Amino acid sequence: MFRFSLADLPDLTGRTAVVTGASSGIGLVTARALAERGARVVLAVRDPEKGEAVAATMKGPVQVRALDLADLSSVRAFAGDTPGPIDLLVNNAGLSLGPLSRAADGFELQFGTNHLGHFALTNLLLPRIRERVATVASLGHRIGSLDFTDLQRERRPYRPNAAYAQFKLANLLFAAELQRRLTRAGSPVISTAAHPGISSTNLMRAEKKPSLGFRVEKFLVGLVAQSAEEGALPTLYAATADLPGDSYVGPNRLWDMRGAPTPVGRSARARDGSAARRLWEVSEDLAGTRFPLDASAIPAS
Repeated sequence: MFRFSLADLPDLTGRTAVVTGASSGIGLVTARALAERGARVVLAVRDPEKGEAVAATMKGPVQVRALDLADLSSVRAFAGDTPGPIDLLVNNAGLSLGPLSRAADGFELQFGTNHLGHFALTNLLLPRIRERVATVASLGHRIGSLDFTDLQRERRPYRPNAAYAQFKLANLLFAAELQRRLTRAGSPVISTAAHPGISSTNLMRAEKKPSLGFRVEKFLVGLVAQSAEEGALPTLYAATADLPGDSYVGPNRLWDMRGAPTPVGRSARARDGSAARRLWEVSEDLAGTRFPLDASAIPAS
């Protein structure tokens, strides 16, 4: 059986990739691997100083650019200052399990960072993208549900786990609806998604005095977690392998928590086309961005 590894990455010389959240964890490993295979990689990071320190450890052509996905003005500035063509956009950055916080535009912070910022960034960059958009989701989507009457959890008691699962579900619905729209527009660009299984990254953040429940959960996750290097393989597979649009990739063992990357299933809620279209329309209104392509505006190959 074929087992994808870093050695299986194709030669990416001449291609340009944008990776969000590339200063740590899976994003860092993804960016480094793409650069080592010859891609010009833009590290889209919230903290440019940290990004520069990371870039100094990488081989290949890398560039650091400031991007705060929780601030739509930052997203627009990044998109406006990023020239094309772009071959690959990796929507990787994420935030989980923190206390209730608000983004710069007033959105619930996980909603702004995990979904809405990437939604806006993708639409703003799409006229310059030539090959693929790969979005990082999570096993957590399986317990997620969308309440369109309270997407930002303003009326319900705030539970970080539930919010995270909701917006990881949103990632998959976004990736699927993006592919539907790309296909309808006749675009050669494809949309894929991936999840890292259970991986050792700094994604699980908490308040200064984390609860006992949080500490227990983090301990249990650590017992089965694979490394960030292993966790990045599904993203790299989804970003570079010969796959059809709307593919979803994850580890192949221990109930998708560990192992080599392979196409995997998703929850029934993540396959709900009507929910995906409704989420897209709501997100357009909130982010002030629209799907920009039509049959006469497809980027050149």
